[in-house]
Amino acid sequence: MDYANQYRQKLVTADQAVATVQDGDWIDYGWCAGTNVAFDKALAKRMPDLYDIKIRGALLLHEPEIFKVENAKEHFTWNSWFMNPVERHAVSKGFCFMTPLRYSELPRLYHDMKDPLNIAVLQVGPMDKDGYFNVGPETSHIYAVIEKADRVIVEVNKNMPICLGSRRSYVHINDVDMIIEGDNPAIDTIPEAGPASEVDQAVARLVVPEIPDGACLQLGIGGMPNAIGEMIAKSDLKDLGVHTEMYVDAYVAMAEAGKITGARKNIDVGRQTYAFAAGSKRLYDYIDNNPELYNETVDYVNDPNVIAKLDNFISINNAVDVDLFGQVNAESAGVKNISGAGGQQDFVLGAYLSKGGKSFICLSSTYKNRETGKLESRIRPTLQTGSQSTDTRTNTMYIVTEYGMVNLKGLTAWQRAEGLIGIAHPDCRDELIREAEKMHIWRRSNKR
Repeated sequence: MDYANQYRQKLVTADQAVATVQDGDWIDYGWCAGTNVAFDKALAKRMPDLYDIKIRGALLLHEPEIFKVENAKEHFTWNSWFMNPVERHAVSKGFCFMTPLRYSELPRLYHDMKDPLNIAVLQVGPMDKDGYFNVGPETSHIYAVIEKADRVIVEVNKNMPICLGSRRSYVHINDVDMIIEGDNPAIDTIPEAGPASEVDQAVARLVVPEIPDGACLQLGIGGMPNAIGEMIAKSDLKDLGVHTEMYVDAYVAMAEAGKITGARKNIDVGRQTYAFAAGSKRLYDYIDNNPELYNETVDYVNDPNVIAKLDNFISINNAVDVDLFGQVNAESAGVKNISGAGGQQDFVLGAYLSKGGKSFICLSSTYKNRETGKLESRIRPTLQTGSQSTDTRTNTMYIVTEYGMVNLKGLTAWQRAEGLIGIAHPDCRDELIREAEKMHIWRRSNKR
């Protein structure tokens, strides 16, 4: 098959690709570091003449040009699968909206959704000799996007790391309608985290001793998981495995320190399995054509039944706040979306099903209220009105702050309240006790 000839026949400019967009279209913009660039610039120029365009995407690492269009909300909506700072700012402008979901369900949702997908635009690596384009570090749900879309447009970027995985990490030229050759911009990065705070280090000192040799790790993004990863890199732990939703820089540090071999994994032995990756240039250089890395779809990676097959699975994630019943909010401040549910609940469930598995929800005991300047407790009597319960009270296992750790599994309501108040900031404990008494989840015999 003459794939080179097909390539030439399908090659268009970004302006020519954008000319196919019609009022009312649904467009998929890609995901995270794979979000398109050249198509976006061309669409921004045409957007003032278009109306009722609906776009899906998430985890933006740069502000798309369409976000800068005057009166943007009159022309399009951005429908996010997972909020981040760029998208939170767009919410205030009236054109960005959140779609609540468990991230692992995303491939199925593309197949089941009643709304059409008129155009999918993906940033990919150069075509290989067999006619395949690698989708970079974003296997995630992209194959389902390709199957759903009426038209598939790929935007080739020579700087895209080639991320090895299954067939679903690629799109074949036979399934591509148009090819754009952009300016080959550098892949969007997330700066490497700075030095861990004292609170992050305190939490890490509590969690790391709970990790056995040969454990399989899932780390969320943020200061605390990163601090834990850095501490693991300097520890005596060995033969660790990786099975994670998001591949972050902390894994590179652990791998380069020789802590990760995957030798004791029950499945995907010797491979670091992940659904998508984002981080520093160091990370992209590490995962590029690395046979130790395995980029797979999120409905596999985040499936609790798959996670349960991995012995000693250790899940470590962040939270915004936790209430005295053990409900965890990791995605909102009241009605304001901060991020999304992602795969946290799946990993909490899967870790508990794993032989020897543990899940840790880590958070600082307090935060500074920007409006009042006062320190407020992240351990609350109840979740703030409008806040989302990412992990239900029945699923939560370990909660960790700089003041300690409590395993909520099997605890009664009063034991939960006692344990959580015991790891709250000392200045907040008396008020939490008073609120627990009002809710009848505090025993008078409890120590104050």
